[in-house]
Amino acid sequence: MMHSAPRPDLGQSERVKQAALDLGFHKVGIAAVALEPAANGGTDALNRWLAQGYHADMAWMVNARRQDVRQIMPEAQSVICVAINYYVDLERSPDPNIAKISRYAWGRDYHRVLHKKLKALCRWLEAQGDGIQTRFYADTGPIQDKVWAERAGLGWIAKNSNLITREYGSWVFLGEVLTNLPLAADTPHTQHCGTCTRCIEACPTGAIVEPFVVDANRCIAYHTIENRAEQLPADIAAKLNGWVAGCDICQDVCPWNQRFAQPTDVTEFQPYPWHVSPTLTELAEISDAEWGDRTTASALRRIKPEMMRRNARAASGVGGMEGGGEEVRT
Repeated sequence: MMHSAPRPDLGQSERVKQAALDLGFHKVGIAAVALEPAANGGTDALNRWLAQGYHADMAWMVNARRQDVRQIMPEAQSVICVAINYYVDLERSPDPNIAKISRYAWGRDYHRVLHKKLKALCRWLEAQGDGIQTRFYADTGPIQDKVWAERAGLGWIAKNSNLITREYGSWVFLGEVLTNLPLAADTPHTQHCGTCTRCIEACPTGAIVEPFVVDANRCIAYHTIENRAEQLPADIAAKLNGWVAGCDICQDVCPWNQRFAQPTDVTEFQPYPWHVSPTLTELAEISDAEWGDRTTASALRRIKPEMMRRNARAASGVGGMEGGGEEVRT
């Protein structure tokens, strides 16, 4: 006699979503884990991207577990996707001597904020019955977070590869909870970029090589955050335009962000004063000790002090460049 899989409980799914909202997440949706591995990671697009070498030296992107969440959690039946708005309505200084830091790093490290909330959600879930399993991630594991968020109805993957939500634009952090609970899935979000190409046209290094495809080798955010080489490639350094930690250009020009961005109510994301408008000169000369003091509890800690000095020098046009060559991670 064959036993059918347990049917998702719609009421339970709604309770899960309400619990996530009560914890301070701004959006929540649910996607079902499919039986076919190929359906659990958007593998075709990922493999094409990897085959082109667009991941640069981010070797962790090749992790096979990214192709199927069941390689991470074999019992997984549902992915609970959450988003939290981090936008702060502050204008950047037009002064060319001021360094530009991406908005995501202005306040407290988003990993800490999301992990605390995700852990609380997992504890709540596990308390709902015996045998409930959970595992959470927030940009910390081999999960295609934007793919799952789109499937869960949170938003759509834009031409600059960011996830855009109707309510907050793309100024959101994403997180996931894998669970063995068979929850009712939401309808995947539809695409709403239309014919707009503003992000592609605005990228100074041509990193968006085609709609929905970003080449990390050309991306300012990649080079300022992930590139561990002693010097930046000359063609990248020449176009930094003050950016030393990430880059928001493709988000700043997005019509959805210009129309729908709204200030976050999460106090932890309010900017540390130094992160909004440091000078290129002070960053080019910052000591390891001062860097440590200024980046406490900040996502900027991923950018090591020697990298920050390199980035600031390059953005100032004072060294920190090379004609090319292999970027080496240390």
